[in-house]
Amino acid sequence: MLTDMQAGRAWISLQDRPQEHGVLHGAQAFHRERKWRQFARSVGATSEDIAISRWTDLQNTSRHGEAITPPDRYFIGIALKITRLKLTRGRQNLFDGIMPAGTLYVSAPSKQLSAQFHAPCDFLHFHVSANYFPSQRSATQLLAAEGLNDLILLRDPFAEQLAKALTEHGNTADEKFARCIGQTLAMHLARLEFPRTKVNALPKWRLRRVEEYVKAHFDRGISLSDLAKVAGLSRMHFAAQFRAATGYRPREYLLHRRIEHAKSLLSNTETPLAEVALTVGFCTQAHFSTVFKRLTSETPARWRCASKNELPSIQSMPQGSAFGRQGLELCRAGELV
Repeated sequence: MLTDMQAGRAWISLQDRPQEHGVLHGAQAFHRERKWRQFARSVGATSEDIAISRWTDLQNTSRHGEAITPPDRYFIGIALKITRLKLTRGRQNLFDGIMPAGTLYVSAPSKQLSAQFHAPCDFLHFHVSANYFPSQRSATQLLAAEGLNDLILLRDPFAEQLAKALTEHGNTADEKFARCIGQTLAMHLARLEFPRTKVNALPKWRLRRVEEYVKAHFDRGISLSDLAKVAGLSRMHFAAQFRAATGYRPREYLLHRRIEHAKSLLSNTETPLAEVALTVGFCTQAHFSTVFKRLTSETPARWRCASKNELPSIQSMPQGSAFGRQGLELCRAGELV
């Protein structure tokens, strides 16, 4: 079995040689879903061992979707952006709350799954042949097969990077490259070790209290003790249950909430960056810029430019203006922070 690192080298190598074996660069790498988990298969697609599709819905209204995994397939979904949804099977509640980007969830063959979306969402879906996963021949393999059903891994870093590698290429990603990523993801799941003990997730009412407290106070210093007190738990139990419920450590969650609010200020106001940093709870603009770029891969100024589509208007400015060509070049280079 390949390690994640070895598998990663395989698809990176494949990316560098897109024309090998007669593969046409630019062939469709994944299908666009018309409805959740529903897409038009091309001729011969029924024999594919891995099919990939993408579900994007930018609506803010509540939407419902329902699907049954084919008897010879596993369904694997990866969240490309943070969203809020509820996953159920009959009366069984599988997940209900904020799903971070990078979350991976799996449904076994012949299983029904319902989804209630409460926010804009973007998912990459892999429909993988059951042959990639352990057959139920031994107690160990049976445990692995059962562990994959209804598996939800909040923020799986390796799966998130695989999804980014495919989606960032857009239409330039070819079918062979996409299939290699799908195989790597299947191998990653097949070799997971499932914990014997399970940490209970923070109950929804406690989580809601924490979310409301963070929303009201993220512009000031918030400690782990503060959040644990709001939840009514010890620091150790709160930290473990909070991560089980959200996929974030408390500090990571706080940073993400601050950055999300900063995005709102950057796109909807002309507030100076230094003031934005202070407003969302950072002591310095430098620290704010460092965290912002780490979480978004963009500096605050460049993100603001992109969100407002200001680059064309900047480019049309006369060369002698206060901003002019130099400002445009800095903005493109991401040097404005």
